[in-house]
Amino acid sequence: MEQTREAALQAMAETPLDLLIIGGGITGAGIARDAALRGFRTALVDKSDFGAGTSSHSSRLIHGGIRYLEQGAFRLVFEASHERRVLLRIAPHLVRPLAFLFPIYKGSRVPAWKLRAGMWLYDLLSAFRNVHWHRWLRPKKVRRVEPGLRDRDLVGAALYYDAQTDDARLVIATVRSAIKAGALAASYVETTALLKPDGRVRGALVRDVLTGESATLRAHVVVNATGPWSDQLRRLDDPHATPMLRLTKGAHVTVPRKRMANEHAVTLFSQLDGRVMFVLPWGDLSYIGTTDTDADASPDELRVTAADVTYLLRSANAAFPDAHLGSNDVRSAWVGLRPLLREDGGSPSQVSREHRVLESPHGLISIIGGKLTTYRVMARDVVDRVARRLHELDGRAVARRAATDRIPLPGGEAAELEVLVEAARARGAREASARHLVAQYGSEAAAVLNLVDRDRKLGEAIVPGRPEIWAEVDYAARRELAVRIQDVMIRRLHLFYEVPDHGQSVVSRVAARMKQLLGWDETREAEELRDYLQVVERARIKV
Repeated sequence: MEQTREAALQAMAETPLDLLIIGGGITGAGIARDAALRGFRTALVDKSDFGAGTSSHSSRLIHGGIRYLEQGAFRLVFEASHERRVLLRIAPHLVRPLAFLFPIYKGSRVPAWKLRAGMWLYDLLSAFRNVHWHRWLRPKKVRRVEPGLRDRDLVGAALYYDAQTDDARLVIATVRSAIKAGALAASYVETTALLKPDGRVRGALVRDVLTGESATLRAHVVVNATGPWSDQLRRLDDPHATPMLRLTKGAHVTVPRKRMANEHAVTLFSQLDGRVMFVLPWGDLSYIGTTDTDADASPDELRVTAADVTYLLRSANAAFPDAHLGSNDVRSAWVGLRPLLREDGGSPSQVSREHRVLESPHGLISIIGGKLTTYRVMARDVVDRVARRLHELDGRAVARRAATDRIPLPGGEAAELEVLVEAARARGAREASARHLVAQYGSEAAAVLNLVDRDRKLGEAIVPGRPEIWAEVDYAARRELAVRIQDVMIRRLHLFYEVPDHGQSVVSRVAARMKQLLGWDETREAEELRDYLQVVERARIKV
């Protein structure tokens, strides 16, 4: 039986923990997985859904970081390139190779010779073990493979490879892997105070956001993995703690892909300010990102602004002159905060993406900085520190590092995805749904289809003409830790981002299904619907 949120929270409160992790984004999830695999009694809590913050508002890329070569961050590129290879192996359904085209024009900030040299270095730092080596395309070839790109003054383009991921689902898969290894995990559990019975941080007082009830969680070690909220949590330990974060804002917009007509992912220099940005394919959509500006709002109040949209659309229109994108073409948008290390001076784009593990005088361990691609390394470094602290505390042997680079994430057990697609089709799934299920669930697509075998109505499309089926709502609630409508519509199925009305036409039926699955009363159902519609309203961009 799957671990329920309520049972997990009760178990956390009943017995002291080795490790309590506060913050259920990709970093906290990775720490929980690593620690549980080393045998530590581990618990993970987040005040919202797992991955609801920065980890589901990224550029959805697992990449070496081609632009970091300009900054001389060779170690980071080498590390990220290695991690890209690991994630392609342990989660092949969620992390997929993607071809990028990087066009260069006369007068570009980076001349063609420099980009060509950088591409060789990029391949070298991946030990020539990327999906494919890069190639240089002459203008005639570029026009043939990406005809919508600006043609005037084109010198050529580099064709290279990185990887794309479903960031929100990568978090969920990592949390589920942690649970499978023995961790306890509970979403919608807010930390209100840190416990210091002997002057050292030994746990936390938490509040169940959904019920309002409080609980005391005792732990030998507490880790702060709250990303943009890290300084806030550090102030619960020490009200005078020196801020360690520089928060920068990254916004994205989606538009119908037919307007861009991009065949590849495209890396480009914005014609507005010279920044590196992307136009990326996502099914029948393209998403454009990202901005990189210092944030002037708290993490809880962050919004995509009209200025963000204007910048992104103007940059895309300059690269794809026939697109003629306007604000009415925007299907959806999202914005996240990068929790970067605070440094003196420099533009937001120049701030280091390195990470640092800090320990306060009272023993609170915080992980600051980093990036999605290297989350597993960040987790390893944190758990190494935790292992040393537990050894000092009770003399236990320092646990050996876990094989997080070899153990597949849920659904990642089969590398040959086309075989899984054929198996799904053989069970009656439509072609589009079969491919969608395998891309979302990998080898677990069979478990989703098992629900259809029991109730054929669950094989019907949630939104007519789209590949998502009703069995996925059941699967999200039963197996993927979803406890609210927002969890399902935004982070499990992405209907919030991909359907023109943000899923409003089907959300009442989704609510009714979740009411049945989770035992809601009518009041809870109405509250869930109200809250979801408020999220939709807040997402509207006033242009």
